[in-house]
Amino acid sequence: MTTTITTSNTTPETASAKTLTDRVRPTILALFRAVVSFLFLCHGLMGFGLFGGIDNAGGAVPFGQWPGYWASLIEVVGAVLVFAGLFTRISALVLSGVMAYAYFTVHAPEGLLPLHNMGEPAALYAWVFLAIAVVGPGAASLDGLRRR
Repeated sequence: MTTTITTSNTTPETASAKTLTDRVRPTILALFRAVVSFLFLCHGLMGFGLFGGIDNAGGAVPFGQWPGYWASLIEVVGAVLVFAGLFTRISALVLSGVMAYAYFTVHAPEGLLPLHNMGEPAALYAWVFLAIAVVGPGAASLDGLRRR
């Protein structure tokens, strides 16, 4: 006798057919979210003079200067929210937009390809945060606790 279960996408399957990949996916997504947001937090803190600052000599973006100061502030707040898994999808979508804006306004005028215009990190973060916005926070998120 085979026991069937219904998954979130409402397709019946046997309990034994649930693969290791399916079982670890939420945990891997949570780890991915945590690592990416930590690295991005470090990137945002550079605007405030940490980790070498914006000039590798500890320089910070002047208070209130557009767009650098505000971008750094959005990056730090957004990275903390994504790390915690709180308002993950909207925070990741905003961060994706911030990085797309940075790519097209700062890097793209210097050349077409990210390899030539030093825009690889901005382009990569834009797509990574878009992916997080689409797939969600995974396991161990404050969003998950809020839904209970």
